[in-house]
Amino acid sequence: MLFLLSLPQREIRVHNLSVTMTTKHGLITDSFKVVKKAKRGARKAKRPLSPPPTHQESGAATLQEEEELWTLRHFDLDWRFGPCTGISRLHRWERAELHGLDPPEEIRELLQTHTDPEYSLSLWRDYPL
Repeated sequence: MLFLLSLPQREIRVHNLSVTMTTKHGLITDSFKVVKKAKRGARKAKRPLSPPPTHQESGAATLQEEEELWTLRHFDLDWRFGPCTGISRLHRWERAELHGLDPPEEIRELLQTHTDPEYSLSLWRDYPL
């Protein structure tokens, strides 16, 4: 089945070629459905924001723990002790000690006193290799 639009047309000749075109009154957009935009006053309701994390969720309840974690993150970022991806912080410390790189003793003490994964795993633990 063939559908034809009944738009006013005119014929144009250019270098012995004949092209039939529609006039200004018959636009191609006339054949498409008109979709109206929503008014500014009718905005979608925003999703409620998630509640802020509590001290238990953040993992650093005290100032001392925050300082300890800051120290461990700086140990992760210090490349003098070798790469830290894929191994625990204690394993990295022991490897650095084995190779004579003199890692800080404070880091080893922190890692031996805390068993929490936030202390034992490196800063890059959430990123795949």
